[in-house]
Amino acid sequence: MHTSFFARLARMWRHRWIDEAEVRRVLPPEVFERLTQRVAASERRHSGEVRICVEAGLPLSYLRRDATPRERAIAMFSKLRVWDTENNNGVLIYLLLAEHAIEIVADRGIDAKVSDEEWAAMARRMGAAFHEGRFEDGLTQALGEVSALLVQHFPLGRGEPDSNELPDAPVVI
Repeated sequence: MHTSFFARLARMWRHRWIDEAEVRRVLPPEVFERLTQRVAASERRHSGEVRICVEAGLPLSYLRRDATPRERAIAMFSKLRVWDTENNNGVLIYLLLAEHAIEIVADRGIDAKVSDEEWAAMARRMGAAFHEGRFEDGLTQALGEVSALLVQHFPLGRGEPDSNELPDAPVVI
């Protein structure tokens, strides 16, 4: 991504200005509690694992090299060990607040069953809510759509327990 000096400076300022307090303002603790409950309810219907990660702004090292939100989402997918599930069907829903950017990173088990166009369309639909400032709605919509795909491709069998390989609570970075 090649941007002008002033555009990079403005981006850096925006990412440094927004902090965890801003995340808590737009997504207060009760929203995180509801999202945790929704993730748990979702995972009782399929063998996949869903993580939600909300980050105020990119770290300076990412900004210096003009990294994309996608690059950071992939790094967080690894750091949060979303790839480390038995059926390779973990999905990370990543929100970068400074850019109102949404990224969905899926492990190879579910990614092989869903086209790139389908993932991109899902992210665009969710992005509309974020751009309107409806962060809980956007994350809930994202979770619902991801859950529907996991239920379709990795349903739990009758009486089969959810192994819950990863925490259900959203992560704030």
